[in-house]
Amino acid sequence: MSGAGEDEQTRIKLQRGLRIATLFLAVLTNNVLGMLNLVRHREAYEIPAAQFGAMAALTVVLATEAVLVARRRPWGALCLPGAAVVFGAAVLSYRTLPEGSISTTVDWMFASAGWVLVVVLFDRPLRTVVAALVLNELLALGNIFLAGEANLATLTRFATTTVTVFGLPLVVAVVVVVLGRMGAEAARAARELERARTAEAVANAARRRRTQRFTELAGTTVPLLEGLADGSLKPSDPLVQRDSAIEAARMRRLFAETDTVENPLLHELRHCADIADRKGVEVELDARGQWPVPPVAVRRDLTDAALTALATAQSWARVTVVGSGDLVAVSVVADSEESAAPPPATPDVRVETFGGDGTVWMEAQWRPA
Repeated sequence: MSGAGEDEQTRIKLQRGLRIATLFLAVLTNNVLGMLNLVRHREAYEIPAAQFGAMAALTVVLATEAVLVARRRPWGALCLPGAAVVFGAAVLSYRTLPEGSISTTVDWMFASAGWVLVVVLFDRPLRTVVAALVLNELLALGNIFLAGEANLATLTRFATTTVTVFGLPLVVAVVVVVLGRMGAEAARAARELERARTAEAVANAARRRRTQRFTELAGTTVPLLEGLADGSLKPSDPLVQRDSAIEAARMRRLFAETDTVENPLLHELRHCADIADRKGVEVELDARGQWPVPPVAVRRDLTDAALTALATAQSWARVTVVGSGDLVAVSVVADSEESAAPPPATPDVRVETFGGDGTVWMEAQWRPA
């Protein structure tokens, strides 16, 4: 697995751990502490069913979160209905509180609503979570004025309770956002590093291919060029012309090997035929059937016989490629002097050559393992 993938997996695991921890705190606040206060003060409520109904609504929201966590799914479009259920339960609880109990242990909803909102809005932007927590505070504060309890003692108690009811969920929301950003930055840096490593690997591979191509040409092409340069070989010599045509075809084939095409074998044969065509040789290339893509070494053995005949053809040549799932054959007939193709380097390729009366026929066959 790449570094970027590992960092992304780490970020996902960290977020999942924070989500589970937030759910645990919400259950502790609502279903443990909140339920204890609700049961302990049940006689004080004028409409106990309203308080227990609000508790049930929050419990359903938390149970939904537990299912989503287990299935590794976010709230998505359900976050708005979930937040609406929380606010509806908060209004129901606030409006049915007994007189003088706002911001006391009797008012269990004030602490629970904030944590449940953070659970529902866990993967939402920080501004959305802050807005939801502020709205919960405004609902509780509005209830103070609607109940006619806006006195110094109640407002002081409300402000003191707000420090934990608003502050702690907000801290958790900030931590989630900060860690999410840190994870995103780490993943971005890992992707940049991965791209740099990939670019370096591509450059090294290209350098190796260039070195390999030079090595492959050093045994035949370089001596020919050196002979032409120092005058030991004469361009007018028919044998030199023949060797030059063959090496030119090999170089064209070598360059064609790096092209990305659907049928590399035909692509490389066309480049070999181009050398003959430039000499005025009429070349006909025919392909029949379908075959698997041969490896580079096999393609070289299959095309060596063809390029040798094409390079020495006088006026015409015909190249035929016939293939199937278990056999690929490349044959060429040309008005050329009889010349032997180099022996194949791969054991799966067999080459045959026949000639006479100014015509040569060569065929290379490959049977896939």
